[in-house]
Order: sequence, then C-alpha cells, then structure tokens
Amino acid sequence: MLSIDINCDVGEGVDNEALLMPFISSCNIACGAHAGDVETIDKVIQIAQKYQVNIGAHPSFPDKENFGRKIMDISLETLKASLIHQIQLLQKRLDIHGASLNHIKAHGALYNQSVVDPKIAKVIIDSVKKTTPNAVLYVPFNSVIERLAIQQQVKIKYEVFADRNYDDNLRLVARTEKNALITDKEEVVNHILKMITDKNVNTISNNLIPIKAETCCVHGDNEAVIEIVRFIHQSLTKKGITIA
Repeated sequence: MLSIDINCDVGEGVDNEALLMPFISSCNIACGAHAGDVETIDKVIQIAQKYQVNIGAHPSFPDKENFGRKIMDISLETLKASLIHQIQLLQKRLDIHGASLNHIKAHGALYNQSVVDPKIAKVIIDSVKKTTPNAVLYVPFNSVIERLAIQQQVKIKYEVFADRNYDDNLRLVARTEKNALITDKEEVVNHILKMITDKNVNTISNNLIPIKAETCCVHGDNEAVIEIVRFIHQSLTKKGITIA
C-alpha cells in the first residue's frame, strides 16, 4: 500500500488551523521569526494534539517584514543563533503541553537557499543536530541539504509541494511568476498522484523529471487551502493511499 504524509505550514497568522488539521498528518509551526508568537504556537499545538497531527518546527530567516521569503544578508553565526532560538522556543512550548517534536522544515527563502547553498544547508543541519538530533528533517529530492544531511546522518524525509509548480531542475517556480501556484484542487491532486505513484513530476516545460515523495506540503496561506486539503484527503483515500 502506498502512503504519504500531508504537511501544512501553520501558525502564520491565517488562523485556519482548526479547519486544516482534520485532513493532514503533519504540521509545521512558525517559530516567531517570519510569523507567529507564543500565544499562536500554544493554540496550534493544542489543535494538533486534538487531531493527533505530527508537529514540526518551521524556522526561517528572522524577517517578519518579508514573511521570510527574501534572502537576508546576515552572518551565518547570526542565522544559526536565530534558528537554534526558534527551534528551542517551539520545543519549550511542546514540553509544556506534553507534546513531542517530530520534524524540522525550513521556511521560504531559507528552504529554497538550502537547496543550492552548502553554507546555508550546513547551518540548518548544525542547528538541528544542536537542538533536536532525533528529529526528521524535511528536504527536497536532489538537493544540497539532502546530500549533506545524509552525510551527517541526520534523518530525512523527501518533501514535494502539492500547490507549487516545478522547473526542470526540480526547483520551485518563483512566486513572482504567474504560474508558480496551483490553485485548482483537481490539478493539485493529479500533481500529487504523479509524484507519489509514478515517482516523477510534470514540470512547467512539460517534461517528466524523477522525484521522491514521502511528505507533501500544502501551503496554509493558499487562499483555497481548506478546499484543497479536503479534496486531497478524499481523493487519495478513495485510491487506497494512506495519509500518515
């Protein structure tokens, strides 16, 4: 039987977590750097506990002004200190609520930069090893951070994106491009199914490129996200694919 983890970025100010959680298996909670605060983190943890959803940290460049979607010109030492603080903040709140940390997934520009930049990838991996060495790191297939994590014996899970289009190099189409996002729920499901069952992705150039999919992200700030996650859950379940 095929199975896939459906994850969603949460705690980012949209306040739709109670509607999302019944249809996903993992969530990535913003840790206060690009969005979120202690009150929001606590609220989201409790909702995740109610629906038995795995909880992960969603650290970012410390840049609320740009929602963590621009590369920051800061030192690697400053970045590492920020990432450690973010992960430890979520871990502290989880301890208070009697919950555990399942995974780490970088956000926005930090995630995208770790695909190609060894220095950024190393900072993320060092931060994970320093704070939560047993956590799973969500990484994209055929990336710099994937290779470095394997070398450093950090547990990984291959992530794909349900609502984003891909270039031929397996990088996400930039959000500044009009075809970056997929908002039609049927297109999203077809996109996911191809990655899960065929182990390839249809790029914007209409090429089929090999990919590995173990967890699939739906962005929590997508305007159609509730409808999309509900439809994903229904469609995959009908096809005998377990969401876990």
